Amino acid sequence: MVNLLTGPKGSGKTQQMIEQANKQAKECKGNVVFIKKTHRDTASVAFDIRTICMDDFPSIANTDEYIGFLYGMYSSNHDIECIFIDGILKHADISIENIPEFIDRLKKLSEECGINFYVSISAEKAELKDINLDGCTLLN
Repeated sequence: MVNLLTGPKGSGKTQQMIEQANKQAKECKGNVVFIKKTHRDTASVAFDIRTICMDDFPSIANTDEYIGFLYGMYSSNHDIECIFIDGILKHADISIENIPEFIDRLKKLSEECGINFYVSISAEKAELKDINLDGCTLLN
């Protein structure tokens, strides 16, 4: 399942993602991963959540490499149950134009590996009209 949290920049999506990740860390049996662009705002993420800052991986520059990175995480840890991706439009070359394809690839990865994805997107729902929402849940 791919869960989408949308809204304009500055609307509190990061805090909502952190709260949801902390909740999932308490409730789920597997591991929780929280992916952010930078090291900012990671202090309130629960200690038992694996936090990854994409600034530490500058060579991941496009969607193929990003998806490969996610598969690599899963291949090294089959206990990952939830992956939170905060501010996806700040990662690699992911943009409003290619986000529909990226979300489709996340849905495939989710289905293959049994991972629930939570993705925040700094955009209004109307801007995301090209995303196939089958297999997605809008959190707001």
